[in-house]
Amino acid sequence: MYDPAARPSPSLVLLWPAFAAAAAGDMANLVARQLAEFAIGGADGQSAREPPWTTPHSVALELKTVRLRDFTIGARNQPPALLCAPFALHGAAVTDLTTGHSLVAALQRAGVRHLLVTDWRSATSDMRFLGIDEYLADLNVVVDAIGAPIDLIGLCQGGWMSLIYAARFPNKVRKLVLVGAPVDIAAARSALSTLAESSPLAIYRELVRLGNGLLPGRNALKFWGSASVDAEDIRQLLQTEQAIDSPAFARLQAAFETWNSYTVDLPGTFFLECVEKLYKRNELATGHFVALGRTIDLASVTVPLFLLAARDDELVAPQQLFAVERLVRTPAHDLRKAIAPCHHVGLFIGKATLENVWPGIAHWLAETSAGRAAME
Repeated sequence: MYDPAARPSPSLVLLWPAFAAAAAGDMANLVARQLAEFAIGGADGQSAREPPWTTPHSVALELKTVRLRDFTIGARNQPPALLCAPFALHGAAVTDLTTGHSLVAALQRAGVRHLLVTDWRSATSDMRFLGIDEYLADLNVVVDAIGAPIDLIGLCQGGWMSLIYAARFPNKVRKLVLVGAPVDIAAARSALSTLAESSPLAIYRELVRLGNGLLPGRNALKFWGSASVDAEDIRQLLQTEQAIDSPAFARLQAAFETWNSYTVDLPGTFFLECVEKLYKRNELATGHFVALGRTIDLASVTVPLFLLAARDDELVAPQQLFAVERLVRTPAHDLRKAIAPCHHVGLFIGKATLENVWPGIAHWLAETSAGRAAME
């Protein structure tokens, strides 16, 4: 997931010319096969262990696609907040990485006591045909199980899904927070959107075919992100002052590497829909995205809205998120924006971001009346 802007992933550098050179179907299939063979050849055949969760909780609901983890403390006397975690290569434990680097714990400390997280499950072969609609439908089941209306906090891929959900079921969302979420791909370029734009769709289809209907996360990690991250990059991501040669940093590094090495498999249909509808056609921003039988009109979103971007985001340009401001009809006094000085993953695990930015979001969620001006 993380790709330092100053030093692109060696895998991305290696494979970029192959992606760009594939201009026709046969060539695209050939390149895709080479990419898949490269990824599979670099794998050790062993699945990494699923990372542990740090904060005590219970599992409130289990569906084929998702576990609903309940971190509620005490009486449920405040509006429920649901963290919609990303479902895009890595697991949802990024929301609760380790002590001092847990978004769950940061929100709890800031007063969000009725808190739940979507833990999207790795796809199995019988899930290969599940698409975005099926995941939205299960998100709706989760929301109904919690009890609407909820405060919905969407992270990265979970952000655009949360925005679609809020437009599709406007009465079920009380407040909406979108964090590092790609919405309007045309608003600005990022490394990820440029790669998606320059790569023929046939490549992605071939990768899914080679995965027997899935996009295997363990193989995709070899070229989609970084299979390993060096200590200094981890230190910057975590925004820690611990010395690299200290026992304390060694524990942080181990927690990060456990999370980073564990990947989830995506249903091929879901993956291809994300590439084609969101990145290739930009359907969400242009008003052509259809979800659960209805065309999604973002102008139907009028709820209080908080947008959080990363200044140095290598995956999602801030403008791709902030374009939401002109697409929805949330009143100006109910809309907030903030930019955190970090990379993409730092939005969720960076110590300074968790201590300095997220408490403000928690306090905004607790506000019962609007009226404060939007801020940059």
